[in-house]
Amino acid sequence: MICSKSDSDSVEKCAELLKMEEVLVLPTDTVYGFSGIIEKTDGKIRKIKGRSETKPFIVLISSPEELSSISDDAVPEKLLSFWPGPLTLIVKKRNSDQTVAVRCPGDQWLRSVIKAAGSPVYSTSVNRSGSPVLTKVSDIRDEFESEVSLIVDDGDSESSVPSTIVKIEDGKFTVVREGAVRL
Repeated sequence: MICSKSDSDSVEKCAELLKMEEVLVLPTDTVYGFSGIIEKTDGKIRKIKGRSETKPFIVLISSPEELSSISDDAVPEKLLSFWPGPLTLIVKKRNSDQTVAVRCPGDQWLRSVIKAAGSPVYSTSVNRSGSPVLTKVSDIRDEFESEVSLIVDDGDSESSVPSTIVKIEDGKFTVVREGAVRL
């Protein structure tokens, strides 16, 4: 199934499917992403993408304030000034030595979907593992329409740049991948 991001009921439609633990293809402020409720859909997304069990997904949140429910790490104000936006932060999970990649996307529509779903969502680029990221809606539809519950069309994203990824340790940060944000 496909719907347009501009449809008046697109936020509600996406939120309901996410609550049902379905996998969707959603436009972000960077590239299209496979998306699903965290902790509930990782196996489904990995199967569709053909991704290994060890490579983590980015967690998308609806507001910068939600980061405190995921991590206790102190994030430098310089970095928080880029949120919402195409900056992914790798931080330690609360009460754990494991890390998690978190982003508060710049797209208001996507933040509304996440908020309406009532939970952060996983996001990973739309492609088979090891293949180029798909940027044309027609290619995404041809390759994945039968494997996801919904594709939200926001036009082709051929000129999109992925998010910048930064790792935070002990209040300091290191750029892991240069992307849309220049630090």
